[in-house]
Amino acid sequence: MTADTRGSVMAQRLGPLEPAGGRWVIGDPARKAGLSIVLTPEGLEHRRQGQTTPLATVGWGRFVNLGVSAAHRNWQTTAAAGFVSAFATADWGRDGCSLQGDLRHPHEAWSARYTHHERRYAAGHVIVLQALFDQLSTAGALHRLGDPEWLAAAVTALSSYTSWHGPRGSRLVGTTIRALGV
Repeated sequence: MTADTRGSVMAQRLGPLEPAGGRWVIGDPARKAGLSIVLTPEGLEHRRQGQTTPLATVGWGRFVNLGVSAAHRNWQTTAAAGFVSAFATADWGRDGCSLQGDLRHPHEAWSARYTHHERRYAAGHVIVLQALFDQLSTAGALHRLGDPEWLAAAVTALSSYTSWHGPRGSRLVGTTIRALGV
């Protein structure tokens, strides 16, 4: 953790994305029976806490696109919140914390859920995390998510963003990934 010029603490994470055990992970791998998604150089590993083998693995080259949903608060991932979101434009419920995309060979839809951390996810972090996935998908560079040094540099550049203003966060992501060679 580092301090920014306002004296607050800036985390080396973006919402549910954080380093854990020397790798970048989406979700809380430490919660009892928790689900997480490990970003490896080869692709994604969908894991359950306490199990030695992944539930599923998908190589980066199989993804046509990949997106992330991240509910801001833990309670927003409950079935009751999902019912409420049916009447609003919220991305809540059981899929409020998930990755989803399209795979090639054969072409099929893919998704995996992860466990929300106990902490709240900052709105700005969710915005730039979603923009990061979207822009890397568009650029055909999802494999960059599996490069721990590249991802650390991107998270460092993006983790200070706290605004609710989506277009500014999207521009910041574009500038950042271009500066990092995408």
